[in-house]
Amino acid sequence: QELTFLSKQEILLAYKRFSELLPKEQRGNACSLRVPKSQILTLPELRANPFQHRICRVFSTSEDGDDSMSFEDFLDMLSVFSDSATSDIKSHYAFRIFDFDDDGTLDRKDLEKLVNCLTGQGEEARLSNAEMEQLIQNILEESDIDKDGTINLSEFQHVISRSPDFASSFKIVL
Repeated sequence: QELTFLSKQEILLAYKRFSELLPKEQRGNACSLRVPKSQILTLPELRANPFQHRICRVFSTSEDGDDSMSFEDFLDMLSVFSDSATSDIKSHYAFRIFDFDDDGTLDRKDLEKLVNCLTGQGEEARLSNAEMEQLIQNILEESDIDKDGTINLSEFQHVISRSPDFASSFKIVL
């Protein structure tokens, strides 16, 4: 409890939800097992989330790169998405989720993937090249304080600090 933003009751509920993702015969040792990404993605909170794969990637500590989750990974994810988590913590993890190539900055490619995730992948929703370029340019003009063509974590957190609705929209309810 001291390592999360969750109450004892929320942790117990999280354990119940985590163990229900395992086959019945394995539920007794849920704390020592990993749940496959395919099962994590069945959670209603993630099923419709356009960043579901990135969320699993960021919170998984799997050494196999399969994005499976331990109970500890699962708790970390729920903790960050809880109402009690600080805006700094939420923005740090949002940045990691949006940093598709894991290089520590949001560059044009990351921003393009971010926009595509938010607008949907369908042809009718896709922005034209000119619209995409203009949007990315606007994002960089607004966010890239040091004008290096990328957004680093502190620049991202600065932008987020001016968005009071950010923390409340970045959550998963238990």
